[in-house]
Amino acid sequence: MRAVIDTNVILVANGSHPGMGDDCRLACIERLEAMAKRGRVVIDDGFEILHEYLGRTEPRKGRRAGDVFLKWLLNNQHNAARVERVPITSSAGHSYAEVDALGLSINIDRSDRKFIAVAARRRRKPPIWEAADSKWLEWWQELRAVGIHVEFLCAVDLQRHYRRKFPERPNPPLP
Repeated sequence: MRAVIDTNVILVANGSHPGMGDDCRLACIERLEAMAKRGRVVIDDGFEILHEYLGRTEPRKGRRAGDVFLKWLLNNQHNAARVERVPITSSAGHSYAEVDALGLSINIDRSDRKFIAVAARRRRKPPIWEAADSKWLEWWQELRAVGIHVEFLCAVDLQRHYRRKFPERPNPPLP
């Protein structure tokens, strides 16, 4: 198992994301525990993803599931069998060359581009785990067309969240 993990998966596991239910939280906890036991996390070698995780969690003193996972990740960040660190290239406009090269027509949030850049960097593109950011529901089809798969860990909650956030838009389909 290999994956790029969006920060909100860790936040949901911590119970720090309003609006996501207990089933969603449990799904995130189970995925993070499985990753720590037998998986390989893919992050950038400039530590942008780790810095985002650290800015929103408490791995040193926290006992919540997301904090425990992040502590494991920090302890294993130099273990190539458990953590794959890949270079990504910043480009003009707060993007990344890897994202720009995909030629996407969708407008991706700056804070989410690093996850796509990391996935795009690998020939065998790892999936991106997503839990609570409903905008990914609008992006996944175009990302899949260029070989990047998004795994929605909390599809039911995410669609409900999308309807509340964008009531004027129809609910996008799930993969």
